[in-house]
Amino acid sequence: METLDVERPAPHGAGGNGLPDPLYPRRTDDGLGSHGAYQRFNRRRAVKCWLVPYLKSHVLPGDFHPLLAYLFTEYKCNLDCHYCWAYDNRVKGMSEETARRSIDWLHDSGCRALAIMGGEPLLRPKFVHKVIDYATQRGFFCYLPTNGRLMRPEVIDRLGDAGMATVNLAVDVVDEKPGLPKALAPIRPNFDYLVRQQHRYGYTVFLNINITRINMEDVRALTEIGHDHDVATDYHINEAPMQEQAHFKHENGNGTYLTPEDFPRVDDLLDHLIERNRQGYKMINSVQHLTDMKAFLRGRVDPWTCRAGQNAVIIRTDGTLAPCFTYYSDPHDWGLIGHPKFDTRELDRRKAVCYRTCLSTCQHTLGYAYSVRNTARWLARQARHGFKGVTGSF
Repeated sequence: METLDVERPAPHGAGGNGLPDPLYPRRTDDGLGSHGAYQRFNRRRAVKCWLVPYLKSHVLPGDFHPLLAYLFTEYKCNLDCHYCWAYDNRVKGMSEETARRSIDWLHDSGCRALAIMGGEPLLRPKFVHKVIDYATQRGFFCYLPTNGRLMRPEVIDRLGDAGMATVNLAVDVVDEKPGLPKALAPIRPNFDYLVRQQHRYGYTVFLNINITRINMEDVRALTEIGHDHDVATDYHINEAPMQEQAHFKHENGNGTYLTPEDFPRVDDLLDHLIERNRQGYKMINSVQHLTDMKAFLRGRVDPWTCRAGQNAVIIRTDGTLAPCFTYYSDPHDWGLIGHPKFDTRELDRRKAVCYRTCLSTCQHTLGYAYSVRNTARWLARQARHGFKGVTGSF
């Protein structure tokens, strides 16, 4: 595990074109009050930030209509998860100017959903506070993935007050294990406070869990903890890098990678999760997606629709673009802020190959949901329940 400074000045160019200082506190009340008010608030935000841009993307000309943007404010991390290559502690963090230009460009492009990515974004909590405050004031749904180590109560209050919409809390185990430092026990006070403050600030929380060969019992335990706290869970099958990552130091002899001898245990775990899903546990993954993971393990993946580079975009720390996580380190020129170069033929050529080794929950869901028929069917299901909280998943 590596130790980093958790607050420092923006590394380059945060002068007059930087982000404005947030007003804090913005809220002067005690929160949304009832569960019904909380649900209504999130429904209105979902319509404004997801449904309206989605509908516009179907009628506006052109192939590039980002519905979800991943803004990599950091590519550094304070933890060293042995399966993860999505960090490099030599890379400078994003400047305020780049963040502001990114948000303004995305706004002009019709996007209203922004994921603030790392690495670990909360290495610079004041910077993230500025990003969320500025983006929310421009009408964005702001989504924050974090390992929770730096999400102290005072940080939660500031980000919640600024309008943070969803927290993706990445935890793989209950108690820390070798190679799996993203554990719930070290962050339990932060987690408890985060859950308690949902109705005050209006954000939602879900647990993001990676299934490896050494944490399957923890996956079951975390599922029950999520259910007990009425927060959703999201599952991923542990994957090796699809492309060479020169900075990744755990490529060989990685004890987290799944092997064929682990497949029966994974099958059993997935059957358990599918049953919990059918019992009404809140999950980001659909039953079909969990079922597909069994085939994915064995290299059998049916073609699926990927909208990366069309309705999803990566903005790297330096302002250059990529279509998805897989191609963050790809040398191909995909353009930069304000000047995307996503050629549909090149994207189709790559997707014809890479879908076989990718089962991204976000891209899988986005691709499925981009079908008007699928979305209409899902909305009809929610209408039957009176839109009283989301039931099931895509």
